[in-house]
Amino acid sequence: MSDLSAKAQALRALHRPGEPLVLANAWDAVTAKNVEAAGFPAVATTSAGVALALGYEDHEHTPPDEMFAAVARIAAAVNVPVTADLEGGYGLGVDELVERMLASGVVGLNFEDTDHASGGDSLIATDVQAMRIADLRQAARASGVDIVINARTDSYVHQVDDPFDASLERGREYLGAGADCVFPIAVREEPEIEKFASEFAAVNVLFVPGVPDLARLAQLGVARVSMGGGLAHVSFSAHKQLLERLRAGQSYW
Repeated sequence: MSDLSAKAQALRALHRPGEPLVLANAWDAVTAKNVEAAGFPAVATTSAGVALALGYEDHEHTPPDEMFAAVARIAAAVNVPVTADLEGGYGLGVDELVERMLASGVVGLNFEDTDHASGGDSLIATDVQAMRIADLRQAARASGVDIVINARTDSYVHQVDDPFDASLERGREYLGAGADCVFPIAVREEPEIEKFASEFAAVNVLFVPGVPDLARLAQLGVARVSMGGGLAHVSFSAHKQLLERLRAGQSYW
């Protein structure tokens, strides 16, 4: 476990407010290799990209065995630390979740608070999710690898009343429970991002249209920026356009 432990420490050290870790999320071995070759210091997976590449929809429709097999291929393809988007944990207990992570060679995860067991239409109660994070942290330390926990809160996704305050409350609880970084996915407004960056030890922003550019996110104190499924969707769309050209009798170059 010494190599994985060192990678977990290296991944954690890359979360520096004002010097954000930029994650160009990969969905298979070749895209992971491309990310590493481009000079990125870590690889993150995208659950959406992996799911679609495997023939499933996102939001925990991918069987855990297939998701972990894909993640393991990604981790085996690169030398840099790998963090995996494991959604809400696929219904696994924390001990099994950590065990399967480490067996796959990954040292960090996105861990979200959407209640997928009930159909994905609601949030897990804040105290319940905080306890899950605390148990996950304890299981990781017991394994000998102190994994990096990126606690995703979906208050904006579910359009709760005052998602900003809800995300603040949840983020504070999650950090107190042992998370390393808070991920208020779908936040776009600069003042809110700046407030999160000032409140949390490390904040992750999803890089999508409407979000400040990378340089500005750094100025705001963001510690982590991820593409999510964006690169995968753009790549899949480009492939479809090339196929349309070929079907029309044109070249694809």
